[in-house]
This record gives sequence, structure tokens and C-alpha cells, in this order.
Amino acid sequence: MSFEMVEGVLNINATAIMTTAMAAVMLLIGYFVKSKVGALNKYCIPAPVVGGFLFMFISFAGHMSGTFAFNFDSLYQDPFMLAFFVTVGLGASYKLLVKGGILLIIYWLIAGVISVCQNAIGIAVGTAVGLEAPYALLSSAISMIGGHGAALGYGDDFVKLGFEQGKLVGAAAATFGLISAVLIGGPLGRRLIVKHDLHPDENDTFESDVDQINAASNEKLSGLDVMKNVTVILICMAVGTMVSGWIGKLIGMNFPTYVGAMFVAVIVRNLNEVFHFYNFSFSLVDGIGDVMLSLYLSIALMTLKLWELAGLIGGVMVVVMCQVLFMAFIAYFVVFRLLGKNYDAAVMCAGLCGHGLGATPSAIVNMTAVKDRYGMSRKAFMIVPIVGAFLVDVIYQPQTLAFIRFFVPGFEG
Repeated sequence: MSFEMVEGVLNINATAIMTTAMAAVMLLIGYFVKSKVGALNKYCIPAPVVGGFLFMFISFAGHMSGTFAFNFDSLYQDPFMLAFFVTVGLGASYKLLVKGGILLIIYWLIAGVISVCQNAIGIAVGTAVGLEAPYALLSSAISMIGGHGAALGYGDDFVKLGFEQGKLVGAAAATFGLISAVLIGGPLGRRLIVKHDLHPDENDTFESDVDQINAASNEKLSGLDVMKNVTVILICMAVGTMVSGWIGKLIGMNFPTYVGAMFVAVIVRNLNEVFHFYNFSFSLVDGIGDVMLSLYLSIALMTLKLWELAGLIGGVMVVVMCQVLFMAFIAYFVVFRLLGKNYDAAVMCAGLCGHGLGATPSAIVNMTAVKDRYGMSRKAFMIVPIVGAFLVDVIYQPQTLAFIRFFVPGFEG
């Protein structure tokens, strides 16, 4: 970490290691504050959100006062996300994927339809308030489901077409979406659970099947066993990145690295069940995944710049507010019923708000906050990551490109 004065402002420059360390400390502070403030636990606000927000407001105070500024190196943020999705893939036994059955398909189609509705809302509301189509679409599925990566990518394309505020609007909308995702998901899930007096189904055979398939052996893991499990995670990350690159070239567009990594992990898990290459430990891999997810989201929130929301002016703010209200309404009144009006449905709705407004890690964090208070939903934790990380893109990407090509003349993406 280094310190320097630039135009009267103290710049605090954190290396990648220091950024990660600070994120870990803020994460622990988040857990501590949550344990002391009953309302945070009651309304299922995730610990990474609490810690991340505390630091976000410290940074905001420095920016507004013009006295200090933090400059972070988020080098490890993407690897943490990559590792997390690998652990998700390693937990996806074929036997469990089959168990997801019709509910997986229903949730996937719901998420896809919602992405279409988001773009339609963006165009409709944008037209009503006089907002140009590119900015309206950047405030829709691109930033809500696509997140910061898609928002900046498409924003750059729109800048080249003459829409100079494209990247600023995209970044601001994605930031607003991510914040909204982690603020409304947990409370919405809690509200559904409390209102309908829902509880985990103790008689659900899916639960026992999951435990049986992922059951640990009675043998204690050796140091070599631990090393093999960690090595497999790293190999899946590396190979998955290569696979995503190949797919991206094949389809002529960016393909998320974490998606390729997750599906490589799925293949490895199921091959290992047949050939027993190594002693797979679900509990170890699951624990690693929890740590990676928490650190990823803590860094993501800690490094957000609230002042970027200044880009949400006029019609853009109206559109993104409509997107958040739509997501809350559709999840609470419609999706919950379509998914079965049970405990699993409530937890999945919390997850839907996460990846429907922010990112798939946000969905997992939302569901984890609900799970920690009310109990596990194995179906939700299996289905939501698969749909949010990849399957929804099968619908979201083509229809978004169709909207852009129809409403934005000259777009060649």
C-alpha cells in the first residue's frame, strides 16, 4: 500500500493482496455487525453486503469531501468468482441435475421471459420519457442480467456510434442493479416465508438424495486428498477459461469464462463418479466455494463508486427504478406461484432478484442469507446458479441483440 498527494487529495493505493485483505476484514466486520444488529439478520441482509456497504460509504465520504480516495487493484476478484463457479459445477452430479427436472426448465424459462420483459420495459419507459434507445437498453437486461461486464462492453459499442455517455450509463445502471439485488432479494424471500408460514420440506426425497450423493466418507481427508481437491479446482479454472475462449471465437462474441469453468467442473465431477480418479470431498469444495463467493462480493461492493450513480439522471433513473420495481413485483406475486408456492420457491425468488438485477454470486449470497436463518433449500441452490450463470444467456443474449438491432440503427455487434 502506498500514499500520495494528488491535487490536494490523499490517494491510498492498495495492491491486489492488500485489496483482498481489506475485503476479508470488511467481510468479518459485516458478520460482526450483522450478529449485533437484529434487523440485519431478521431481514436476511448478507454479511458481505453489510461490510461492503460500510466501506463504500467511507469511500463516498472521502470523495465528497475531496480529502482522500482509495485506488484498488481488483486482480483477484475475477479468479474468486471463477473458483466459486467451479465449486458449483463440482457439486452438480448428473444424478442431481436429473432431479432438478421440470422445475429447472420452468425457472429457466421464467428467467428468460423476464429478460425480454426488462428490455421491453426499457424501450417503453425510455420512449415515454424521451430517452434514446441505447441508453434505455443499457438500463435494461444488459446491465440488470449482464452486469458490469456486459454494460461496459455494450456501452463501448454505443460510444462508437456517437452515444458518448454509453459507458457511464452502463456502469451506473449495473451498479444500481447490483446494490438493489442484494438489498431486496433477502427481505423479499423472508417476506414470502413469513407470510405463508413456509418451512423446508423435511420429507422431500430430493434433500436426502443430495445428502446421500454428496455424503462424505468416514475416512479423514489426508493432506494429499485436500491437495487433489484444490488441484482439480485450479485445473477446471484453467481449462474452463480456455474452453470459454474457444466458444467465444466460435460464436463470434464474448463468452463468460466462469461459464466454461463451471461446465468443465460438471464434466470432471461426473467422470470422477464413474472412474474415481480422486477422493472428492463435497464439504471441502463447498466450503472453498463459500469463501470465494464471500470474498468476491465483498471486493465487488467495497470497490463500487457510489458517485458513479450520478450517471443515473433523468430518464435513465426512471428506467432503472422501473426495472427494480418490476423484478420485486414479478418475483413476489407471479414467480413464487409459478414455482409452487413453497419454501423452495421463496428461496429461488430471493435468488432470482440477485441474478435478475445484479449477478449470479449476488443470487447465491441472497439465498445463503435466507438459508442461514430459515433452513436449506437444495433445489434452489442447485437450480439458480445453473440458470443464472449460463442458461438464461441462451435467451437473454439473442433477444437483447434483436432489440438493439431493431432500435439502434447502425449497430453491427
